[in-house]
Amino acid sequence: MYNTRLDGLTEYPFQRLAALLGGVTAPAATLNMAIGEPQHTPPALLHAALEKHKADWGKYPPNAGTPDFRAAVGAWCAARYGLPAGFLDPERHILPVAGSREALFMAAQLCVPPDKGGRKPAVLMPNPFYQVYFGAAVMNGADPVYVSADAATGFQPDYTQVPKAELDRAALAYLCTPANPQGAVAGLEQLKVLIRLARAHDFVLISDECYSEIYADTPPAGALAACAALGDGLANVLVLNSLSKRSSVPGLRSGFVAGDADLIAKFGRLRAHGGAVQPLPVLAASAALWRDETHVEENRALYRAKIEDAAQVFGNQFGFYRPAGGFFLWLDVGDGERTAKRLWSDAGIRVLPGAYLARTDHGKNPGQPYIRVALVHDRKTTADALTRMKDLLG
Repeated sequence: MYNTRLDGLTEYPFQRLAALLGGVTAPAATLNMAIGEPQHTPPALLHAALEKHKADWGKYPPNAGTPDFRAAVGAWCAARYGLPAGFLDPERHILPVAGSREALFMAAQLCVPPDKGGRKPAVLMPNPFYQVYFGAAVMNGADPVYVSADAATGFQPDYTQVPKAELDRAALAYLCTPANPQGAVAGLEQLKVLIRLARAHDFVLISDECYSEIYADTPPAGALAACAALGDGLANVLVLNSLSKRSSVPGLRSGFVAGDADLIAKFGRLRAHGGAVQPLPVLAASAALWRDETHVEENRALYRAKIEDAAQVFGNQFGFYRPAGGFFLWLDVGDGERTAKRLWSDAGIRVLPGAYLARTDHGKNPGQPYIRVALVHDRKTTADALTRMKDLLG
């Protein structure tokens, strides 16, 4: 016996990519630009903090993390988003999580009821989207509702256009800003509108902001700032962020969830039963990373330089644009699967077909013409690979 909801899950994008390329012979030298796994050198302060707290590996960590971790995150949020004093209470509004992926999935366990108003609950998500959103909806008995996030919408979903009947049965809505894969940013006014919508229809907004510190010039707005601007507290809002992209430490598996105090309390109860609690040395190192901006500025500058290199390589080909945030290129190559196979066989470059990050809705898969290219390697390696891509694809 098993949970038959698993039958509703499609293969994860990287499993599909492995199957697509499985029978294709690649050159001896290959480069993986399919996965958003930062390869920049982690900051030295990470190793110093882990060493300083090495005696704590022998202790069970508390489910809610440490007061120092929560204080560091609270101070960072207040400074980053200009929050008024006391708006975000580290003891009531913040929890550590094992990277944002854990919390994105568990949020549906927290927020999706058996029914909503006597109807099957729904989970709103952009299309294309981070695949955890889909898995979380399906595994918690909700209908995924796909909301277009293509060029016509500025690569962000417009949830105000969702029919009222669907909004009324929505249990939660996922928003990624800056967006994965397109790099589009939701502005402060857009976030305020969405928060009002969530409160009016009584669903939870999950704002996935793990790319928030990788941007060109202007720091992206965040849902915490939008809540503060509205002046009505944090009801119906949960914000997720992590150190994976900000600090180039994806293996640390460290992030936070912040927001609605009632939801945070219930989230803590849920995690006590099934969450992955961070070890004390990891919490200490994480607090040190949240308190330091120097390494983040250096990290951001390197990504910005690689985006500029990409602009020099592609110009206006393949619909190239400079993403407002994140480190992905979202290139229109006509057929993402065919191009991914060609890049692998002829250049040894692994990219992700855009169709694997979206679902067919109303007869169209909005990701089908695209490939996602992750600029996660060092600058020279990245520039050389992009040049080979351009030469091959013409």
